[in-house]
Amino acid sequence: MSQKPDPKKPAATPELQNEGEGSRSAARRYDKGAEHAAKDPEHVKKAAREAAEALEGPEAKALREAEERGKKHQHR
Repeated sequence: MSQKPDPKKPAATPELQNEGEGSRSAARRYDKGAEHAAKDPEHVKKAAREAAEALEGPEAKALREAEERGKKHQHR
């Protein structure tokens, strides 16, 4: 015997419901996190330091090649 879903009870909380492609709630969470990280001076300093180290390390060539590929595919 299968149970029928209760029509008075929501399937899931709005944050957990499948919104399909272009999830607004996920975009809001991402934007909030990105804004928080960008406004944190220590986070920015750490990211800049890690990027500078990467450009001097073994992955430097791959990073520069990726940058060049990205520049060639710019959409204006």
